[in-house]
Amino acid sequence: MGKLSATAVKAATRPGKLGDGDGLYLVVKPSGTKSWMVRVQKNGNRRDFGLGSASKISLAIARERAREVRTWVELGLDPLFERRKAEGIPTFREAAAKVLAQHRATWRNEKHEKQWIRTLEAYAFPHLGNVQVNDITGPMIRNVLAEIWLAKPETARRVRQRIGTVLDWAYASGYRDSEAPMRAITKGLPRQPKKEGHYAAMAYAKVPDFIPRLRERESYSRLALEFAILTGARSGEVRHAVFDEFDLDEKLWTIPKERMKANREHVVPLCDRAVRIIERCMELRVRNCELVFPGMRGRKAMSDMTLTKLLREMKESCTVHGFRSAFRDWASEETSHQSDVAEAALAHVVKDKTEAAYRRGNLLEKRKLLMEDWAAHCCKGS
Repeated sequence: MGKLSATAVKAATRPGKLGDGDGLYLVVKPSGTKSWMVRVQKNGNRRDFGLGSASKISLAIARERAREVRTWVELGLDPLFERRKAEGIPTFREAAAKVLAQHRATWRNEKHEKQWIRTLEAYAFPHLGNVQVNDITGPMIRNVLAEIWLAKPETARRVRQRIGTVLDWAYASGYRDSEAPMRAITKGLPRQPKKEGHYAAMAYAKVPDFIPRLRERESYSRLALEFAILTGARSGEVRHAVFDEFDLDEKLWTIPKERMKANREHVVPLCDRAVRIIERCMELRVRNCELVFPGMRGRKAMSDMTLTKLLREMKESCTVHGFRSAFRDWASEETSHQSDVAEAALAHVVKDKTEAAYRRGNLLEKRKLLMEDWAAHCCKGS
């Protein structure tokens, strides 16, 4: 018989633990809430398992659950996993929904979430959607990937990563008793063709001839592209820029961390021409729209394909991102500006922790000089 009684459980008010025997405890919190816990020890390792609220679970049921946990441990089973099994293991589709809900708050835009959903719906759900996560095996995952591994290599890598994320969550949540063997699965697939290592870039020597062509007509897309070139910013940072981010008196553009790839605020010094572009956009400003470079729909940001389409119309094979490479090559080959200043201008994260410790400043004054020189280079043909 245990040491506690139903009456004693109901009467307990002092914060602390009341033992019933065999590792079962009634835990009374300072707030007055009560819950059950069983403590199990095996091979020198001690673990505590919660059994639920004492307001919902009687002493008799708590004793029964404690016996179950002790039995599972003695048999070498994981009580958390066994309990999840008893509660019902989700299908891959259900687990993916939970993962998406948890990750949604950490993603910077809706585009990433839509990509997740699209790739899983197109490639994973037809094969794995209705399979419980504990029943998904390595060969099953390999069969999903094999269909697109060579035909769509980048998509296949993303599908692999996203399946792995869902199954990692399932393992951590106690729904699987092992991690998915993603490395072994990859080893069992053929070697993919090598990726192109860099974005197509315009040679920096050609940029001064390109800028006058860009100014032949005026549109938001042309103003946005020239602004991106002059600031060395990423396409998304420019397309989603709002007027409140600019201090034209100080000639500074402060991009909040939520819109930066490294999730860190970035201050961009503006050359005179970049300031004039923002001033011109103020003159053209769409009513009740905060965006500096709005899209065709007026109050929404322009599509990520808008600037690419402009380059194709101008018979250029380079990418918008490639102008960042042109800037970096120019800084390295044609100037005496320090490498770390150019890297800071591009908002690149320093991977070496020791080096990063010495670069805590944003090198703003040095970057102002660098961006003025870059603007002079870009506009010398104008």
